[in-house]
Amino acid sequence: MHTLEDMEFMRLALSQANAALLYDEVPVGAVIVFDNKIIASAHNLNRTENNPTRHAEIIAIEQAAHFLNNERLNDCIMYVTKEPCAMCAGAIVHSRIRKLFIGAKDIKYGACGTVISVCGNNALNHIPEIEFGILEEECSLIIKNFFKLKRE
Repeated sequence: MHTLEDMEFMRLALSQANAALLYDEVPVGAVIVFDNKIIASAHNLNRTENNPTRHAEIIAIEQAAHFLNNERLNDCIMYVTKEPCAMCAGAIVHSRIRKLFIGAKDIKYGACGTVISVCGNNALNHIPEIEFGILEEECSLIIKNFFKLKRE
């Protein structure tokens, strides 16, 4: 069962996803928490910056590493509205994020077990704890609505 704090942190990630809409970005938001405090929050900026690596998770990891002055985020928890892709999942593994809360699964690119398993792969040197489904309906709906509007 998700705690009220977990739900509140995911709501903040959702607010980041909503901010991405202002930039016509795919609405994905991420928040990183350390010692029960938010140390990073971001949304996709890859279209705005013409850079395929500017996903919410990557930007949040950069912010958190800078904040902690450490490449290792061992005691950090990430909340992300959509299941990370392979690039982001790799960064999560390399940064040693302890726990990952995921709102919605990504049936096309999900790299935390839905399509492939980067996070959660026993062959790798770090496996974050992964929990799917926190505010799943809201996280799924924002993505579905974005692409529905794009098709119209």
